[in-house]
Amino acid sequence: MRAIITVIGKDKKGIIAGVSTELAGAGINILDISQTIMQEYFVMIMLVDMASATDDFNVIQGKLDKKGGELGVQVKIQREEIFQAMHQI
Repeated sequence: MRAIITVIGKDKKGIIAGVSTELAGAGINILDISQTIMQEYFVMIMLVDMASATDDFNVIQGKLDKKGGELGVQVKIQREEIFQAMHQI
């Protein structure tokens, strides 16, 4: 299974490292990543492979939410098929 992760918040040091470390600890591989700074806001989108994840989706979602709180950003994860269905015309 693949998923889309979005990270948005005020820019500061350690955001990419914090999210990436959390993903690696859960056995999740980052397939693609795009990030930018829009004025003072950090915006990142990741495509991840969850085939080797050590926890189920809901547990990972909770861990990412907690990590986002620690980093002062909003971290959201969606299954790829749901993301695609929501964005079809």
